[in-house]
Amino acid sequence: MDSKEEGIMKMYRESEPDETRLFERSSVNHAAWTLLALTLALCGWLMVALVNAENQRYALASGMCQDQVFKGGIDKVCLAKVRSRDHWWQHLGHAMTTFKP
Repeated sequence: MDSKEEGIMKMYRESEPDETRLFERSSVNHAAWTLLALTLALCGWLMVALVNAENQRYALASGMCQDQVFKGGIDKVCLAKVRSRDHWWQHLGHAMTTFKP
């Protein structure tokens, strides 16, 4: 091989990609982000459950769902549909700050 061919071959060898750095590795910790997303989803689900429980508790405490036929009974259809406070955050705030019924 003459010097021109060696120069051209060297140029092509230098332009080859470095196979050790060809694929980038992600520096994001996917396990931690997945765990965070699952924790936030669980917290959201628990907040919805707490709001529903506080809504029904307050409706029972204020006597909103008394059964009209059987005195002292509870109307379960009313209890499932009642809105005892105007907003969901009022239920959440009351449930988070009140520890005794």
